[in-house]
Amino acid sequence: MKWTIPNILTILRLLAAPGVAVMFLYYNRPWADWLALVLFVSAALTDWFDGYLARLWRQESKFGAMLDPIADKAMVVIALLVITGFSGMNPWILLPSTLIMFREVFVSGLREFLGATAGTLRVTRLAKWKTTAQMIAIAVLFGTGIFGHMMLDRTFGMDDATIAGILEGEIEDTVGLRSLDLYAWLSWWLGVCLLWIAAALTVLTGWDYFRKALPYFEEEEVSK
Repeated sequence: MKWTIPNILTILRLLAAPGVAVMFLYYNRPWADWLALVLFVSAALTDWFDGYLARLWRQESKFGAMLDPIADKAMVVIALLVITGFSGMNPWILLPSTLIMFREVFVSGLREFLGATAGTLRVTRLAKWKTTAQMIAIAVLFGTGIFGHMMLDRTFGMDDATIAGILEGEIEDTVGLRSLDLYAWLSWWLGVCLLWIAAALTVLTGWDYFRKALPYFEEEEVSK
């Protein structure tokens, strides 16, 4: 392996994947959400930079081609596990996340089965859009956690009647509670919609890869 900048960026992205989950072990929320969001977005940006720099400087390598999709999958799967956990296994999150993770495992299995002919399953433009949709959806959903816990901090010590009165406009909102509630609601539904779009693209690309691999499943006839 050559220690080129594109390869180093890919390795850093791979190492950042478990770091997203580690943030929630060592920091309280919403700081954990903020740190996970910054780490995830920073790592996601390297996904574009390492490919761009590799092409620009003609430093494309087999190592980078192998590790790049692994780093992407690790980032997405670990982040989805974290989001599914803090969403309380909400079905709006759980179902698309399950579809995405199932597809990633399925395609990885296909590549392993094809072995030397795995080049048949080249990354398509639609697959790149799929990865982009996944990462944007995850970043937005991390934002939901931030807004939700900022609301908890600002309502500490308030009773339910006071909180309801502020949200309904009956009590003066001196802590910006209504704005946070709106941002949390918007980021939640935007993130959910993007996640379902990403899941649909994920299933489509998974089917495309499966279709391309079908000729390799044909059994050879045994001559008598």
